[in-house]
Amino acid sequence: MSTIAILGSGRVGTTLATALIGSGRDVVLGVRDPARVRADWTGPTVRIVDVREAIDRAGIVINATPGDSSLARFTALQEALAGKILVDVSNATARGGDGLPGGLVHSESSLGELLQAALPRTAVVKTLNTMLYSAMTAPASLGSPPTVFLSGDDAEAKARVRELLTDLGWTGAGMLDLGGIASARGTEAIALLVPSLLGVLGFAPFAVSIAR
Repeated sequence: MSTIAILGSGRVGTTLATALIGSGRDVVLGVRDPARVRADWTGPTVRIVDVREAIDRAGIVINATPGDSSLARFTALQEALAGKILVDVSNATARGGDGLPGGLVHSESSLGELLQAALPRTAVVKTLNTMLYSAMTAPASLGSPPTVFLSGDDAEAKARVRELLTDLGWTGAGMLDLGGIASARGTEAIALLVPSLLGVLGFAPFAVSIAR
């Protein structure tokens, strides 16, 4: 089973790392300052290394870094990411003075599409970006069955990501493949709802649900 590299040690990265380790996955955390993160780490035992080493160890890389700076960050890692699957769970939104996400940085495209264009030898799959981080690994805790979307041009890569989602508690009925990476425009646009949702709900877990 392929090692999973999670890049980023914020709430998204630590939540995903904890859940995937709990499911039996081999996880490595890639960060800019491994010594600092190791000193502050309170989660399950995990290897914490620099970003390049994490990518080199893994077959699947999860982008849990801030979306507004992800394109430049991952473009610089093009060679290291060649032949790997990049799971992009971030949204590229401007950061407001209140700390809440603002407008879309890539309003004429999507971060997922731009990452795929910048990384032609990497299979980019967009998923888990339509919910609060706490719902990513606990879909069954919500009051109604949520939906998680997948966008990507590589069918085999999406099949591998489905396996990851299953490990995180998602069922087949709750996974909706939207097609190619261009469909990430729609799911990323849902981020525009987030400030209003947080204003009403606070940081209670929420996710999008498609009723059929």
